[in-house]
Amino acid sequence: MPPAIRFVLATMLINAMGFGVMIPVFPTLIMQLGDATIAQATAIGGHLAFTFALFQFVFSPIIGNLSDRFGRRPVLLGSLAGFAIDFGVMAFAPTLLWLFIARALTGIFGATNGPAQSVIADITLPAERARWFGYISAAFGVGFVLGPALGGLLAEFGTRVPFYASAALAFANFLYGWFALPETLKPENRRAFDWRRANPVGSLLHIRKLGGILPIASVYFLWQLASLIYPMLWAYFAIGRYGWSGAMIGLSLAIMGVTMALSQIFVAARVIARFGERKTAIIGLTGGALCMIGFASISNGWVAMAIMPLIAVSSLTHPCLTAMMTHRADATNQGEVQGFASAVMAVGSILAPLLYNPVHAYFTGPQTPFLFHGAAFVIAAALAGLALIILSYVRPAVVAVAER
Repeated sequence: MPPAIRFVLATMLINAMGFGVMIPVFPTLIMQLGDATIAQATAIGGHLAFTFALFQFVFSPIIGNLSDRFGRRPVLLGSLAGFAIDFGVMAFAPTLLWLFIARALTGIFGATNGPAQSVIADITLPAERARWFGYISAAFGVGFVLGPALGGLLAEFGTRVPFYASAALAFANFLYGWFALPETLKPENRRAFDWRRANPVGSLLHIRKLGGILPIASVYFLWQLASLIYPMLWAYFAIGRYGWSGAMIGLSLAIMGVTMALSQIFVAARVIARFGERKTAIIGLTGGALCMIGFASISNGWVAMAIMPLIAVSSLTHPCLTAMMTHRADATNQGEVQGFASAVMAVGSILAPLLYNPVHAYFTGPQTPFLFHGAAFVIAAALAGLALIILSYVRPAVVAVAER
């Protein structure tokens, strides 16, 4: 495995752990800083999530274009150093205002997923990219399983201890990258930075010139919005629908993460090799929509737990769509394309809480004409179905055999 890819996988793993470590104590920190109840903390948490997504949306094209101009190494290392500082700010935050500032910084530095994925596009053959993007998803999934578990243990020593741990993980990753990450963007493939292309609107106007990329981007957006049903609503849904405790919710999330990681490591490459990226993404979208319909209709918690591993099928979608977009770009604008993809993901993160949470609250509240815990999952399944219809009309790109 090339050192650059090894570093990217480690970065995704450690970043996911860094974010996951904070999950068990984030609501408690909000309540402490804001002198808030749990209901008020939930609302404040939503505003913090919006702040993060908004800044990621604005800065993703900028970060992607910077990596096309100056290379992947300085952008990634600078962002990892920023992550360490950002987590430190959260650890020492004396007021909620500081927490909002920290989440804005997280949105800026979190826009580095694009350059990280551009490293893969720089040094791999086009036909291999979906497999490597799958490994990135697997690393993120493993990190998101390990992080909350570690955060729960560290929380026993104090609310802010997990934030110190996140800062330490980010700094360790920075040191690792300083010594292990080579530059992967060749000088002849760099291009001048252009502010007209380094903003969400300008990026969209330029990206649309790449043949066939907008239909894939629309599928990418719809699937991102659909799949966000799990991080946005799963805990609330599982409590109301199945009466699960926090431990059961944690177990269910662990099952999701582990099965998705195993799918990416042991299954994805074989399926992609047999069916190709487009058909594999169709399989993933179909499985994802069926899972969402299942959760919307199943009232027995043990049955829901039994079908949970099927979510692994849906994890095939994201790396295939990411690879399909790279095939429609050249060596000079991979960072821009990946930055655009990160911005698309950020739009989904902005819209998801505005869509799912109110629907769930309405159909489970006293004003509802009928109780239906699965209403938001029906909407997510419909979005996945729409993405499936669009993708079925997308023609596959011709994948050339390029030099590394």
